[in-house]
Amino acid sequence: QVQLVESGGGLVQAGGSLRLSCAASGRTFSNYAMGWFRQAPGKEREFVAASNWSGGSTYYADSVKGRFTISRDNAKNTVYLQMNSLKPEDTAVYYCAAVGMGYYLHIRSDEYDYWGQGTQVTVSS
Repeated sequence: QVQLVESGGGLVQAGGSLRLSCAASGRTFSNYAMGWFRQAPGKEREFVAASNWSGGSTYYADSVKGRFTISRDNAKNTVYLQMNSLKPEDTAVYYCAAVGMGYYLHIRSDEYDYWGQGTQVTVSS
């Protein structure tokens, strides 16, 4: 079992930045690939970014490529999502997720085994 706790959400103006953190506990963090997803009101949950076990391979949704960066610190059991040049359309609840097949990148939500509770990000225009 892996427990995930997100933090770092909040209210920011368009063009601003936020860094989300997701702290993991319960199992060997470096065994897991990690992902960030988001869900806006009235919309389905969508993929944002993924990292393999080491952080050496990453993948992004087209909508955030060049603005968001996923990274991880396995010594701290934490994955991060640095979000720059934020837009109002980035407003959503952001979730981190973990899956045991750490070597690969995973972009479908149904591939993930563990989820955090989510953190709200609101971008004002």
